[in-house]
Amino acid sequence: MINKSRLIKLTQKVISCNSENPPGNEWGLAQFIIKDMKSCGLEVKTYTYAKGRPNIVATLKGTLPRAQAAREAILITPHFDTVPIGTIGKGWKFKPLGGQIHDGKIYGRGASDDKGNLTSCMEVMRSLTEDGVKPRKDVVMAATVDEETGSKYGIIPLLDKKVLKPGLALVMDSDEFYAIIAQKGLIHSRIQIFGKKAHGAYNWRGVNAIEQAAEVIRKIKALRWTYKKHPLLRGPTTNIGVIKGGDKVNMVPDFCEFALDLRYVPGMDPQAVLRRLRATVRTVTLKFKIVIDDLQLPYTIDPRHPAVELYLKTARTMKCPAKVKGSEGATVITFFKKHGIPAFATGYGARGTAHTNDEYIRVNTLYRGTRFLEQYIKEYDHI
Repeated sequence: MINKSRLIKLTQKVISCNSENPPGNEWGLAQFIIKDMKSCGLEVKTYTYAKGRPNIVATLKGTLPRAQAAREAILITPHFDTVPIGTIGKGWKFKPLGGQIHDGKIYGRGASDDKGNLTSCMEVMRSLTEDGVKPRKDVVMAATVDEETGSKYGIIPLLDKKVLKPGLALVMDSDEFYAIIAQKGLIHSRIQIFGKKAHGAYNWRGVNAIEQAAEVIRKIKALRWTYKKHPLLRGPTTNIGVIKGGDKVNMVPDFCEFALDLRYVPGMDPQAVLRRLRATVRTVTLKFKIVIDDLQLPYTIDPRHPAVELYLKTARTMKCPAKVKGSEGATVITFFKKHGIPAFATGYGARGTAHTNDEYIRVNTLYRGTRFLEQYIKEYDHI
């Protein structure tokens, strides 16, 4: 049985463990998670792809034949790194690592993203073992590092190396019981423009890379994309997040670089998007380079998928406010796509508080969500 008091204390404890990323300070919290999950009698293994940053995989083994129980497993996967706190005390009313409770909310860095969801998963694993539940299929919890900076030391190698091969994945990194079944793809790039230096008083002798970059940006922002509208997502978006160039006010700059965040919808070809981007830059200059820092594919799972329908049915039975939703931003569900693993994201964070000062999670939402998660796992075990 889910123990509310224990869940609250557990959430306060993990909030008190600093796991900021950057710099990737997950070691201390990882040791606590390992000890806690081993005390449940679970099989606990660690997988480390960057020094001092272990991923933790805890498994409650099913009673089906071993290969089948593993193949049909349900995976619940939160991350336990957080974004930085910032200057402690600046803009915070509550202690960032305090886990203080006020007005029915637990405050602290990571409370919503993603430590509340982590403790929900940990409490479910403990409750199942305490109650002597014998699932048919494996129940696997993978607590991962590095989500906040790309997951290259977390969920990505765990999937690529086939450490995780479940029948269904629940990415525990969302808010308010939403089932995130669709997600935009993203392209993060740096567009570098090369000009020619000259004295600012004789600017006609040079080629101004900053001015060319400004024209490129104008044209990128004016692009109109061809795409099929998705019922849960807005259309493609572009954002210029960083720009730098030039040496001195009286010099014609010979270099300018700007960072572009481009989000595109399911059905769009990322290579076609990049071809159009390059063609747009060429209308201004031929002296440029596009550096791709990240490219993630869009993701969608059919809302009629049995696991999604069961999620909504279980929520109705338990009177929880779950509904399907699309994500404009990126979660790790996209990484399951290339491995053919059905996945969607869910969770019980407080909407709009992730990455903010005085981040919090509502106690009642966390408790209801944890009870719901346990019941969903039990229901899934019979489909």
